[in-house]
Amino acid sequence: MTSQDGSDLTRLANVGRSVAGHFETIGITRIAQLVDQDPVELYERMSAAAGRRHDPCLLDTVMSAVDQAEGRPARPWWHYTPERRRLQARQEG
Repeated sequence: MTSQDGSDLTRLANVGRSVAGHFETIGITRIAQLVDQDPVELYERMSAAAGRRHDPCLLDTVMSAVDQAEGRPARPWWHYTPERRRLQARQEG
């Protein structure tokens, strides 16, 4: 399934066809599938599926998508950058 034939992911703020494609590589094709997901785990799975580490801004977008799926308001992806940086610092420390 691609974002053109049934996925509703592009209805989320910050999720265009490219980001929807990243979700689809790990089997996520519907907004409802994002509920109760760990954004960091989803990002890690996307990176593993691609065989390379994705740009960390993708994690910001994943965080935004999960929040929206869980009913929180849509915010620009860069709203999540400080939180992502805190998470990364904790993992590195």
